[in-house]
Amino acid sequence: MRVLLDECLPKRLKRELTGHEVHTVPEAGWAGKENGELMQLLSARFEAFITVDRNLPAQQNLTGVQFGVVVLRARSNRFGDLQPLVPQILEVLRKLKASQVVHVGG
Repeated sequence: MRVLLDECLPKRLKRELTGHEVHTVPEAGWAGKENGELMQLLSARFEAFITVDRNLPAQQNLTGVQFGVVVLRARSNRFGDLQPLVPQILEVLRKLKASQVVHVGG
């Protein structure tokens, strides 16, 4: 699966998501883009978007988008707080469908 990591996530997280083609927002050339524009750009190139922005599903109309969204819930967006979620993230990515929003973590 082609996965895009939000720019607020540590780049090191991409190495943990084995079995997937993972890129960061800056690597895609989209650093600084507003969420609305980012959602439009995502549809053409990625099947999943991973973020810690819990408000994203409420702020953006994700109905009919061509990718799924994984919202991570952790104490912070630091790698050490996110790494324990990796097994759950990998499980969610195996089943994630377009327009679906899945929350991972506490």
